[in-house]
Amino acid sequence: MPFESLIEAPTTDPSVRLRRLNGELRQASSQTILRAAIVREWPGELTYVSSFGAESAVMLALIADVDPSLDVVFIDTGMHFPQTLDYRDELIDRLGLTGVRTIRPDETERRAEDPKSMLWKTDTDACCALRKVRPLEPALKGYSAWITGRKRFHGGARMNLPVFEFADGRYKVNPLAGWTQDDVDLFMAQRNLPRHPLVAQGYPSIGCWPCTQPADDPDNPRAGRWAGLDKTECGLHIERNDRPRVF
Repeated sequence: MPFESLIEAPTTDPSVRLRRLNGELRQASSQTILRAAIVREWPGELTYVSSFGAESAVMLALIADVDPSLDVVFIDTGMHFPQTLDYRDELIDRLGLTGVRTIRPDETERRAEDPKSMLWKTDTDACCALRKVRPLEPALKGYSAWITGRKRFHGGARMNLPVFEFADGRYKVNPLAGWTQDDVDLFMAQRNLPRHPLVAQGYPSIGCWPCTQPADDPDNPRAGRWAGLDKTECGLHIERNDRPRVF
C-alpha cells in the first residue's frame, strides 16, 4: 500500500490531527516521521530550525535523505562560536543542503537594546528574546509546521516531549524525541558525519559563546548551558504565554 494512502487526508483541527499523528507515528522511525511530515502532512509548508550545534548533523542528514532542498533556518545571533559558523558551512557542503537561509536580529533593535553586546551579562532572557526568539517569528511566517532536533534525554521540559506538538499556531515535529545519546553517537559513526569541533573540548550542547561552557555533569548534556542560572531554554520552545516578560 502506498505510504501516502495509509491514512485519511489531514484534518484542520489541531487536537484531532495531533491524536492521529502521535497515534500513528509515536513508535515510528525518525525516517518515517520525517517522510510523513515532509511529503504527506505539510508539503511546501515545513521548515527545520537548526542551531548547527553538537547534534545537528543527525537531523540534517536525515532531512537530506528525504529532501535536501527543504527550507532550513539558521539564526545567526551574532554570538555564535566561530567554530559553529564553520561547521554550518561544512555540513551544508557535505550533505548537499540547498535550502539553508540565515536570519539575524533586527539591527535597529540590537543597537537600541544591546549596543555593546553585553545584555547577556544582565538579562539572559532579554538577550535570547532579542537575538533568537523575535528574529524567528517572522522567519516562520508562511510555514504551518517546523521540525526541531529536541530529545527527551536532554531532560528538563523535554523529558515528556511528544513526537508532534501544536504551539503558537504551528505544529512542531520532533523526529528524534525518543533518541538516546548512544543513538546519536551510533548514527554519527555509521554515517561518518563530522562532529562539531567543540564537542571534543567537552561541549555536549552548544549555543552562544557567552552562555555556553563545558558540561560538568555527564548525565546532563545541557549542564553547560546558562550554568548557574535557573534557565534551561532560550525561549524558542516556550509558548508565548509562558515566556518571561521582558521590559
